[in-house]
Amino acid sequence: MDKEGELRASKRLALMFFIGAGVVFAVTLFLPPLWWVGLLKAFAEAAMIGALADWFAVVALFKRVPIPFVSRHTAIIPKNKEKIADNLAVFVRDKFLDTESVVSLIRRHDPAQKVADWLVRPDNAKVLGDYLVKLAAGVLDFIEDAPVQNFIRKAVHSLVNSVDLSQSAGVIIESMTKNGRHQQLLDEGINQLATLLHNEETQAFIAQGIVDWLKEEYAVFEKVLPSEMIGRKGADIAVRLAAGILAKVNGDPDHELRRNFDRFTHDFVERLKNDPEFHQKGEEIKQYLLGDDTLNTYLKSLWDDLKAWLKKDLHSEQSVLHQRVVATGSWIGRTLAEDARLRQSLNDHLEAAVRSAAPEFAQFLTRHIADTVKNWDSEEMSQQIELNIGKDLQYIRINGTLVGGLIGVVLYLVSTLPALLGVAAR
Repeated sequence: MDKEGELRASKRLALMFFIGAGVVFAVTLFLPPLWWVGLLKAFAEAAMIGALADWFAVVALFKRVPIPFVSRHTAIIPKNKEKIADNLAVFVRDKFLDTESVVSLIRRHDPAQKVADWLVRPDNAKVLGDYLVKLAAGVLDFIEDAPVQNFIRKAVHSLVNSVDLSQSAGVIIESMTKNGRHQQLLDEGINQLATLLHNEETQAFIAQGIVDWLKEEYAVFEKVLPSEMIGRKGADIAVRLAAGILAKVNGDPDHELRRNFDRFTHDFVERLKNDPEFHQKGEEIKQYLLGDDTLNTYLKSLWDDLKAWLKKDLHSEQSVLHQRVVATGSWIGRTLAEDARLRQSLNDHLEAAVRSAAPEFAQFLTRHIADTVKNWDSEEMSQQIELNIGKDLQYIRINGTLVGGLIGVVLYLVSTLPALLGVAAR
């Protein structure tokens, strides 16, 4: 049975008690005036008075009773909606959202320990992972692609616009060349070139280049000259000379080539940092990048690719994200369970947060409750309250009927006591 059905049933029951008292009273009118008839009549009269009085009290809470001089004190709940709203809000604030009460609740229940105990159980960590994965999947379906793509594009464009490419390149290269680190780069280049020169394929390539040069420049003489031998010997001489030069540079920290490399590097860094021409070239590169269709198409597809990967992973039974979430939850649980100081620190921070936020939150919730109740329709609010507590109020009517009848009996006995005592005295 629903609440409305239960309320109607309880009202019918209370009415039946009243009718029963009325029937008893009517029957006593036709009985002889015996003492027990008077007693029964007194019970019925008082029961009806009690039933009617309590009916009026219950009805007056919710509705207007059109009785002269009395009606203005009826419909108590609808008329006092504003007061009820304010008092209810204050009650919730003082009894449920009081700062010290919330802090005491935290100290009593030790939330950090409870979180640790919950997370260390593998089943709970898996449940947490399932919920978070479902939430993430729902968020992905909820997010519109166009705003995210536009945000990524604007963020990248803003980043590119804020960077001075020439100045930044100069700073980076300057940082890379500090303490002679560019000389290490030169050494590595020399070593790689030396290795390349000693390679048989490189030497064959040089020899063939000499032969091709002879055929092109001295075609007549090339026919009578041993071109192949000249090519091999020329390649060997060239390799030897180049290797010798590289060896000298590699073995001499103060070689002229190294000094030239230092000067070139320093001048290049200074030009990158200060030369307007380089600065202009950097701006041209930036504008080219910002207007490049390939870059903008890539930025647009970046979110599509990421979203597709996330959705595929989230719907997979072997979801990487799910496994990471489960592993992270288990790790947090174990860490909290093993570290009492960490748990105490978390509880202390939670208490501090409550002390800081509770008063403002309580004030906000108080206003919200009061404003919400004040905006309710008075009649509808009255109906809802009656629907929820009206069943119990009908038992007040029933109790009033019974208690009234008993009081009537007592009063009847008291009123007849002198006559009974007189008869006894005679």
